[in-house]
Amino acid sequence: MLYFMFNKPQNCVTARSDAAHKTVMDYFPADLSEKLHPVGRLDMDTCGLLILTDDGNLNFRIMHPSNHISKTYFFYAIGSVDAEKIKRLENGIVMQGMTAKKAVFTLISEYHIRELANFIPRDRIEKYMKNPDGAAFAASITIHEGKKHEVKRMLEAVGCRIFYLRRDSIGGLSLDKNLKEGNFRPLTAEELELLSGEILPQMSE
Repeated sequence: MLYFMFNKPQNCVTARSDAAHKTVMDYFPADLSEKLHPVGRLDMDTCGLLILTDDGNLNFRIMHPSNHISKTYFFYAIGSVDAEKIKRLENGIVMQGMTAKKAVFTLISEYHIRELANFIPRDRIEKYMKNPDGAAFAASITIHEGKKHEVKRMLEAVGCRIFYLRRDSIGGLSLDKNLKEGNFRPLTAEELELLSGEILPQMSE
């Protein structure tokens, strides 16, 4: 079986093929891209840790909510959070069409919007810089589900808008800080174990 860690850049889709956009598979040589598939997905504008494998069962075992595999994300957002908002995020916030389960939220630093200009997407920079002294912040959040746009929707539910989102870990597996965006490498045996102690016996069947 093949297991790779990929540092997904922004502006590519998590798919095997796409008629309109560059895909994560375009970063792999043909002999590998023919065999591998992504485990779960990251939005086009989201970067960070993505696992690719030829193990057909791994996707279900890692991404299915019933297995409670944690995913941790780092992000920058417009707006501000206080104790009440953090409590709502951590206790399981109700959103339109869904309820997110409990999460772990860590506020890292507070900023003015202008201080984060390099991370703001080009299509939003003009809008956001109309209020350069507005509030922004950096934070991390750990969730145990994989619902569509979940982290972005959770922050929108407390009046904040994420403009940079990066997945840093899945279970005990963390993104290699030395792995540049767009690069990949095989997972080590130790990293496979870190994915989840519950998954490992099933993977070896």
